[in-house]
Formats: sequence, C-alpha cells, structure tokens
Amino acid sequence: MSQQIKEGDKVPSGSLTSKGELGIQNYDPAEIFAKGTHILFSVPGAFTPTCSEKHLPGYVEHAEALKEAGVLSINCVAVNDAFVMKAWGESLGIGEKVRLLSDGNGAYNQTMGLSMDTGNFGGIRSKRYAMIITDGQVKGVFVEEDKSFEVSKAEYILEQLQK
Repeated sequence: MSQQIKEGDKVPSGSLTSKGELGIQNYDPAEIFAKGTHILFSVPGAFTPTCSEKHLPGYVEHAEALKEAGVLSINCVAVNDAFVMKAWGESLGIGEKVRLLSDGNGAYNQTMGLSMDTGNFGGIRSKRYAMIITDGQVKGVFVEEDKSFEVSKAEYILEQLQK
C-alpha cells in the first residue's frame, strides 16, 4: 500500500469511470480536479447502510450550500463497478448533484494510501474519507477511524470550507 495522501499533495493521476447516457465515461482525477475547488468523498461500498442512509444523502442534501461555499463539483468514489454506482444513484434519486465514480479494482484508492482489505467480506475497499481539492492540490483530507462517521460527512466538510 502507498503512503496516505496528505494536505499539500497533488491529486494523483488515475482512472475512474462512470456510467452515463453515452456508456462508460473515463475520468482522470488529476484532470477533473485541476481547476477550482472540488470535493472527493469515498464510501466503502454502494448500497451499504451508512453509505446509503447518511453519507451520500448528506452530500445531496447539502449540495447547494457546498456550491455556495465555492465547490465546483461533488464526487463520490467507491470500489464498485460503474453499473452498480449508476444503479445506486438512481435508487437514491440523487440526480446531478453528486458525480458517482467507480474505482472498480480499488487501484486509485490504493495509489492514495486510502484502501483497506476487508477480507472475505468484500476484499479491497476504500476507507471512508473526504477530501477538499483546490486547483489539483489537496487542501484537506479527512479519514474516518474504523466504524465511525464524523469527519467525512457533508456537514463537517462544509464547516471546513467556511473556516
């Protein structure tokens, strides 16, 4: 596993995907986060309880306030395929407020030192975290302790942006 990304680091290049109207779209985080302020948050898995009931819905609920605080895009990544991510977004009715990105094999989160091995439960997954990225540079990285949900939620990130 790589060393964990930290404040001041550049967002690494990589490959994330999403399922859109035109099929599978590829994204390089270094490119999509190169200009302006963006939020990247990660969940251990689509359709899992905390992720579906609190984490993603919190960002949808606070999307307008985050935009008012200067955020250009809100992005959620998980180690699920693009089809699962699309179905998850549709099941929660999130619309266009949050871009759902697939890190299908966990490689991108491993590059950032933000993956974990859940063994036979789900294999390599992402840790639960949120990042504030401005002009391609990490301005804050907030990684949850195991079984906690405090520093990566939308309300906390909004507070950090308003400081």
